[in-house]
Amino acid sequence: MSADGFSAWTAGDVFVAATELNNPDDDHAGRGRLLQYDAALNLRGTLYIEQTTHLLGGLKFDPNGVLWAFDSQGFRVLNIHRDGRVVLRNEFGSRSYSHVHFCRDGSLLLSEHVVGDAVRPEMQARMKTRLSFMPGTTRLGDGHVWRFSPAGQLLAEYATATHGGMGGFLGVTMSSLSPDEQTLVYCSETGPRLMRYDLVQDRQLPDLQSFEPPFPPGPPPMFFGMQHAIDGTLYVLRGAGIEVVDEHGKTQRSIPLPGFGWALMDLMTDGEHCLVANFFTGEVARIHLASGDKQASVTAGLPKSVAGLAEYRG
Repeated sequence: MSADGFSAWTAGDVFVAATELNNPDDDHAGRGRLLQYDAALNLRGTLYIEQTTHLLGGLKFDPNGVLWAFDSQGFRVLNIHRDGRVVLRNEFGSRSYSHVHFCRDGSLLLSEHVVGDAVRPEMQARMKTRLSFMPGTTRLGDGHVWRFSPAGQLLAEYATATHGGMGGFLGVTMSSLSPDEQTLVYCSETGPRLMRYDLVQDRQLPDLQSFEPPFPPGPPPMFFGMQHAIDGTLYVLRGAGIEVVDEHGKTQRSIPLPGFGWALMDLMTDGEHCLVANFFTGEVARIHLASGDKQASVTAGLPKSVAGLAEYRG
């Protein structure tokens, strides 16, 4: 771990995981890098992460202000502290976790990024990286959600259904926990299903939204990052914009974004803005939710390098 002008964290700072992709033989491999911006997206500092091998992502602050991050290809869960210390959390086992939710009872939910034992051949031929099996297995993953105590004791395994996405191997890649903590809304990114799981009754629920072929011309329907606002409003990224989806699965409003590839989001504390990141371009932007205006923007990394985004709430 090394730091280069990493500043004290201030409420409203924006943290972006933008891996330095420096391996010509693997377009997901490189040096982990965490960028710190102020609320106007002016760069404040950089922290290099030496404990990862592939894309650093899944950023989220826990109630104590510790930043959690993931290298799902390397089966690594990390805690990043204000002083720049990076602590590996090995007690959760060697699975492809890629993001976390913190529950009011102190437990945490870890979601498995991949599922199955293979990538579709036509997709593998296009990919410039290879996924590893879980140690001691011939499976990439189970695509499940796991509840742990803060100390790493397994409390529950939820057998979440997955779609697989375009490559057939993607599990629970993005999700949002409902404000009452009863329902997990999630997707297999690039897939056409917005799925739901009842965490109380431990059962799969009908999809909130779902699309079946034949699809209209253009990119097929896809789901990416999502998040519930405090009032329960669900915001969902669809690659080319944000949609507001009600509890019945109806889209109430669409906020278009320029281009395609918007995959990450974080609703800001002020309740008026949303941070979004484009995986294809490396752009991070602050969007005014009421007007849809892009009020700030920065290119945080190379294409396909930005895989984590989080506002520090203090």
